[in-house]
Amino acid sequence: MVARKYLRASLAALVLCLPVIAQGASRSANDSFGNPDYGVCRGTNPACYHDWGVLPKEQKRVLLWTRTAGPRHQNLGPALQKGMNPALDPANVVQAGMVKLAAANGFGLDYTEDPTEFTRLNRYNAVIFFSTSRDSLDDGMQTALRQYLRSGGGFVGIHNAFGTEYNWPYYEGLLGNANYFDHGPHQNGDVVIVDGKDASTQGLPKRFAFKDEWYNLIPYPTNVRFLATVDVKTLQGGTAKGPAHPGHGDFHPVAWCQYYDGGRAWLTTLGHDAGIFNADNSQLPGAVEFQKLIAGGLRSAMGLEPFCR
Repeated sequence: MVARKYLRASLAALVLCLPVIAQGASRSANDSFGNPDYGVCRGTNPACYHDWGVLPKEQKRVLLWTRTAGPRHQNLGPALQKGMNPALDPANVVQAGMVKLAAANGFGLDYTEDPTEFTRLNRYNAVIFFSTSRDSLDDGMQTALRQYLRSGGGFVGIHNAFGTEYNWPYYEGLLGNANYFDHGPHQNGDVVIVDGKDASTQGLPKRFAFKDEWYNLIPYPTNVRFLATVDVKTLQGGTAKGPAHPGHGDFHPVAWCQYYDGGRAWLTTLGHDAGIFNADNSQLPGAVEFQKLIAGGLRSAMGLEPFCR
């Protein structure tokens, strides 16, 4: 009887870890890549979360990491000076915008691109990678990030976080078994919310206009909860197979979440345009919705809101 009880519990946990795929999703071109095993507990089962009690409880603070070791997105502005929270140039749109977003949501934010500052991550409730690129972490920093996640840390990856650490399999798993492959032209499209119950999507319209590069991914995310997609019929080409990568078919995700190796990971490929932190939608449709999306995702990764459910 006891053995049967444990068997049922194990099967239930396995079901919870199976991929959350939208009905009708077409991913045949990616199927040949299989489903890599990153050697960690990952998926949508909260049992994969480790609450070791070492993260700050009273002080709510996050770290924004924007170091680039390759192409640099224009909205990041010039490379930051050494140290923590250096003076910002007017072109450092992302850093300034995230400082304001954090303040508006009741928590603090430190920002840096200095490798010597990427230590003692347990001071933070979440770590944000925003349009980082290539090998932005050395071995010691990779270890620090891994140990942070294993202690129950939160990770938020935005836009070119998917163009980072290509040769570190653990990081690819952190992104949801996903990696940047290529993108179409910077163009308008419609974001469609496919799961409106998440902390990041509650209160958002079912569909809103936005402008981005609409990343194509190989491999394609698995064992995650999909939150939002782009309606590929609204992109250049006008059909479900238009500019989208054939591995995506008519289901092209742009935001999702998962538990990973003890931590929480919330991910979005959106965030290319320089207008994403505008105060309203007059210059960039969807800017306000984008800010609400990442604010909710960040709050859930920090543990301030229910995560990934």
